[in-house]
Amino acid sequence: MIPATTSSAGPFAAIGDVIGTIWTNAVTPVDPPSNLMVLAMAAVALVVVLFRPLWHMARHVITIAHEASHGLGALVTGRKLEGIRLHSDTSGLTVSRGKPRGPGMVITAFAGYVGPGLIGLGAAWLLKLGYAVGLLWLLVALLALLLLQIRNWFGLWSILVSGTALVFVTWFLAPEVQSAVAYAVTWFLLLGAVRPVFELQVQRSRGQARTSDADMLARLTGVGGLLWVMLFLLVTLGALVLGGSWILGVAL
Repeated sequence: MIPATTSSAGPFAAIGDVIGTIWTNAVTPVDPPSNLMVLAMAAVALVVVLFRPLWHMARHVITIAHEASHGLGALVTGRKLEGIRLHSDTSGLTVSRGKPRGPGMVITAFAGYVGPGLIGLGAAWLLKLGYAVGLLWLLVALLALLLLQIRNWFGLWSILVSGTALVFVTWFLAPEVQSAVAYAVTWFLLLGAVRPVFELQVQRSRGQARTSDADMLARLTGVGGLLWVMLFLLVTLGALVLGGSWILGVAL
């Protein structure tokens, strides 16, 4: 006779097996892809960033990284994160509570535009170590955490679609495809972080971004908004150059 406890333990054992499989795949290094594939993924990411119709859709990914970076900046500086909203026009809003001025507010405001590039830099480092699949599962985990802070339906939909796509890739597709997606996502974060900085300055030059992060930082610090935009650009370009060198195996 089968003990009664076996049936109740079955689902938990299955969940344990799934978690074990995910962990094993995530922490097991994989062989690097060919240089041709790496360059091909870079080309795909560049086309998405430069071709306006594709960029308009893919920019939501950069917005997710942007607002998540604001949220992280708030948390690490001791501010209370109230929630994050993502909008269909690719804009977003992160609300935190704390002192209206001071280092915490400066770091929170600064983190947004540099965040996608720095996330891409971290992703490039993981690829350099051979953890392409681990990178994808890490992104899934980060999206799951971010989901807890989303406060509107479009934001919920954006996170769920992004997370579902990554789970599908990491669970059902061949290792070669998983690796290609990891490289494409990393290139897109590195390249896609730069374009919003230029877009920001274009909007500022037209008087359309008076509440932008750069202008908020200008009011908080007394340093001109243009200088903050230049610093955003310096960080994102630096992340692109350094991250690209890691991916390509080029010594700087």
